[in-house]
Amino acid sequence: MRQLNKWQNALLLMGGALMVIGAGMYVFGIHKPSSWIFLVGALAFASMQLQQVYEGRNFVIRRLRRIMVMADVLFVVAGLLMVENAYNFLLPFFQNHIQNGLNAYIIYIMGKWVVLLLVAAILEVYTTHRISSELEKEAKKR
Repeated sequence: MRQLNKWQNALLLMGGALMVIGAGMYVFGIHKPSSWIFLVGALAFASMQLQQVYEGRNFVIRRLRRIMVMADVLFVVAGLLMVENAYNFLLPFFQNHIQNGLNAYIIYIMGKWVVLLLVAAILEVYTTHRISSELEKEAKKR
């Protein structure tokens, strides 16, 4: 696994911290600025994780990396949905172009960022743990 340099590692940690701060602020009612803080953190975190490339041939690690990339995408989509919940950019579209627009908006948009964030966090924890253990196994074989 290619390691990040000092600045990339700092950006990865800062992105993770911004995601935690943004989600915490959103839960406590500070919706508009916290949604942008979370989105910036998710973009920083995901972009730095995408910089970590695995050049080996271990199928398990390659599969886990694909799952980790999916978790990164879910983090970013959760941030976008959080911004949407704070500002309701799509609500006029739903009301003008979809029958029962407000109900559809509530069903498809409102609060779904929480589900995506939970799924992404579970996938991230699982893949991080499994990749590290697989890399240790691979190092012992050499």
